[in-house]
Amino acid sequence: MILDIIQLVSAVLLVVVVLLQNRGTGLGAAFGGEGNVYRTKRGLEKTLSIATIILAVVFLATALINVLY
Repeated sequence: MILDIIQLVSAVLLVVVVLLQNRGTGLGAAFGGEGNVYRTKRGLEKTLSIATIILAVVFLATALINVLY
C-alpha cells in the first residue's frame, strides 16, 4: 500500500517538474530558432533537471518493485 502511494506521488511530481522546465528548447531549436545549443544549466533550471532525474529513478524503482512483488 505504501509503495503504491509513493509511486502515485512520484508520478504526479514528475509530471509537474517536467511541465515547469523551460519551453524554449522545443521544436523551434531544431529549425535554428535558438543558437546556443551548448549552454550550461544554472539555478532553477539545474535544480529542475536534477529533480526530474531523481523522480524518474524513484518512479521506475517503485514500478519495478510493484511488478516483482
